[in-house]
Amino acid sequence: MTFPADFEQRLGFDQIRDRMLGYCLGQLGRKKVSEIRFLTSAEAINTLMALNHEARGILDKGEDFPIRSYEDPTPWLETAAVAGSYLEAESLAAVASTLQMIRTANAFLSNEAEAKPALAKLALPPLLGKSIIDNIRTRIDEEGKVKDNASAELSRIRKRLREEELKARNVANQIMRLAQEKGWCPEGANPTIRDGRLVIPLIAEHKRKIKGYLVDQSATGQTVFLEPADVMEANNDLRDLVLDERKEIVRILLEVTGFVHQRLDEIWELYELLGTLDLHRSKARLSADLKAELPDLVAAPALQWTNARHPLLFLALRNKRPLIPLTISLTDKDRFLLVSGPNAGGKSVCLKTVGLIQYMAQCGMLVPVQPDSRVGIFQSIFLDIGDQQSIESDLSTYSSHLKNMAHFIINGNSESLILMDELGSGTDPNFGGGIAQAILEQLLRRRTWGLATTHFYNLKVFASHFPGIRNASMQFDTEKLAPLFQLEIGQPGSSFALEIAKNIGMPDAALKEAVRIIGSDLIGLETLMKQVAEEKLRIDEREKSVTLREMEVLKVQQAYEALHGKLESQKKDILNSAKAEASTLLQETNREIEKTIRHIRENKAEKQETRKVRQGLRDMEKKVKPLHAKPVLLTGHLKEGDKVRIIGGEVTGTVISVKGSGATVQFGDLRSTVKIDRLTRSDELDVRLVEKNLSGVNYSGRQAAFSPMLDVRGMRVEELIPLLTRFMDDAIQFGVHEVRILHGKGEGVLRKVVREYLKGLKQVGSFRDEHADRGGDGITLADMK
Repeated sequence: MTFPADFEQRLGFDQIRDRMLGYCLGQLGRKKVSEIRFLTSAEAINTLMALNHEARGILDKGEDFPIRSYEDPTPWLETAAVAGSYLEAESLAAVASTLQMIRTANAFLSNEAEAKPALAKLALPPLLGKSIIDNIRTRIDEEGKVKDNASAELSRIRKRLREEELKARNVANQIMRLAQEKGWCPEGANPTIRDGRLVIPLIAEHKRKIKGYLVDQSATGQTVFLEPADVMEANNDLRDLVLDERKEIVRILLEVTGFVHQRLDEIWELYELLGTLDLHRSKARLSADLKAELPDLVAAPALQWTNARHPLLFLALRNKRPLIPLTISLTDKDRFLLVSGPNAGGKSVCLKTVGLIQYMAQCGMLVPVQPDSRVGIFQSIFLDIGDQQSIESDLSTYSSHLKNMAHFIINGNSESLILMDELGSGTDPNFGGGIAQAILEQLLRRRTWGLATTHFYNLKVFASHFPGIRNASMQFDTEKLAPLFQLEIGQPGSSFALEIAKNIGMPDAALKEAVRIIGSDLIGLETLMKQVAEEKLRIDEREKSVTLREMEVLKVQQAYEALHGKLESQKKDILNSAKAEASTLLQETNREIEKTIRHIRENKAEKQETRKVRQGLRDMEKKVKPLHAKPVLLTGHLKEGDKVRIIGGEVTGTVISVKGSGATVQFGDLRSTVKIDRLTRSDELDVRLVEKNLSGVNYSGRQAAFSPMLDVRGMRVEELIPLLTRFMDDAIQFGVHEVRILHGKGEGVLRKVVREYLKGLKQVGSFRDEHADRGGDGITLADMK
């Protein structure tokens, strides 16, 4: 149920309907559009929305919708419904052509069962209409002419017609040639047909030269059309044959129309499908224009919309300027919203946006909101907006508003959506505000849903403490004194009346007098509300700035994690390769030593043999020695842009500048000056990693000397990272379950670096501060996996 009677006109849905009417291809679709009504059944709305969505998909993919323009069949079929009547051949041909189009569309629906299940359910039995088309086209061609072979009698008549026409034309041609030789005919004239008679054109002054009957003359009277006496008899025979032909055609049309008459129900069923498809095509065109979406439909009252756009405003402003969308939420706890703010700030547009989109949704249409929006179903929508003065009923505007309010209170319930514009206005503010508050309280006690706009302070105060209702405001740029058309839920809005008055040029004296009359209390409240609004805008701007910075930090972190993962993978590959090579060399060394000892024993340590053995060991030493060389240092000159890392470290940095024996290097967000002899290019192997893993002989000694406590106090970051890397590598290698890193408290820089490093190690399960009695946040405890 909707209220008032002109609900659609007040919201602007009549303009939406007119637009759809313009998209229809024929009268059947227009009739369907005119029948669109407000629905309360979730199942029916869901079905219509699904149909709208699937039809929109056809247009979005650039496919041809399976119907084209068609004529209204109602007059034809009403004639066919009368027994003994007949349709002309052109009408029957049009019926056959349209039925064929419908059958093609029906086949399209049947073939789309998987991709478009809702549309596929509209499909009719595949053979419907085939016999009707066949019956018509057997006797009538596509141009609407009865075929010669429609009957044996018609075939005979038309054969004689052609023969008699030929005979009559031959006689007329002979007479025409004679007249042309005598100069009695206009130049270039030929025999022609006038009033169904074969005639020859003659110059008027020669009309008596040939015996015959004058049938017609030209507009100027200079040419007459004469039926020669010799042709008259042939013309009479032709006239009789034409009458016989028409009689036989009527008999055939009666027969075909009788066949149509017997299958009118079948034909109407097919035309009903055509009208339905025309309707859904029209709705799809509108949805494409509005960029409308399929929302999450809830089978109960609900209203949680993101980026809702007023349909008519969106169409009007398209390609001109962007429309500020509306994000709004009503919940079961807070069902009502009281919207305040300056004049021309968008309050009424907000109200109409809610009403129009909700009405469109409950008419089964896609709506201009984000697809994740939740649209509920209300059993009734009541509207009070605009000037509703009634001369006929002797009601003023305010009386009409009050009459509407009474209707809302009596008929409203927990499944009603009530929209009220400028609540309380139209009468003495001292009484209007009080009555409006009483109306609001009654509606809230009946648990109705809705929106109301107002300028009354007592209503804003009421909404701030009464359960079930919230304040909201349309935002206003206090610097530019221009509305922002953005809805902010949670705080009441200022009317900015004095600011707007000043901006349009109101004299200062008048403004000061207005301030005195209004009083300091209201001015103070107005000022406080403006300050709240301004602070909210500043906070929003800061939040946007912080969000952008967080996104930038996240990108840097992701890049760092990707780089760290790549380095970890390269490190593992190097270690595994080095371990494999070291294992192979150690096996060869052991075999060589055993061979040497055996050889010495067998040869009883003779000097010559001993020298050979020593030479073999020296050769083995040369083979093994490269693995114990010093790290590969920088080769060539270091230049700006080179990728380097600190020897023993894993983090790659970029050289910013080089000065003397030092270089400034950017490590992520950290910039540091490092001596050149402590750097190695990131693409050169730091063989100390290999050395560390080849020292298998000293493994036990290193494990015994390892301490699970690392003291890094007073270190710089570039010194800390390599030391921390070696410490954690040893802890992982020796299977230590817990380590302590003493970094001190200070400004927390070292603690932050240590913990960021630990976050990147997969072998670290968790970390935390040490117990307060044992150092607190000056020590980081890390548990290993």
